[in-house]
Amino acid sequence: MLVFASLPTAVFAQSSCRAIHVAVLDIRNSSGTVACALFDSPEGFPTEFLRSATKVMIMKIRDTQARCDFMGIPPGTYALAVIHDENMDGKLGTNWLGVPREGYGFSNDATAFMSAPSFDAAGFSYDGRSLDLRISLNY
Repeated sequence: MLVFASLPTAVFAQSSCRAIHVAVLDIRNSSGTVACALFDSPEGFPTEFLRSATKVMIMKIRDTQARCDFMGIPPGTYALAVIHDENMDGKLGTNWLGVPREGYGFSNDATAFMSAPSFDAAGFSYDGRSLDLRISLNY
């Protein structure tokens, strides 16, 4: 018993904020919003976020910074897609060739080359505890 009595109480404390915390990095300006879409399956990833994502958060940008916190998420495998909707039209703006004009990013820093990355490339395991992720936007 004395061994446990000498340990700090923080060792036994559980995080009070079990969530997936997403810091969005490299936002080029404070115009518009950032949309973070959390997917639990490949269906619709990443383009059909309004129809297929498990949860979607839309956040205002403050001083070129944004953060999305997904709470109440059960353990499992997930993937994130993030867009910077500068003109606030609810979608990722592209040119006539389909090349994005607004910022985008994915979990695992999965890269988009000629098409969006797969769910497997962006996928990560979540154990139900607090998880901090950083997603850099590409323009």
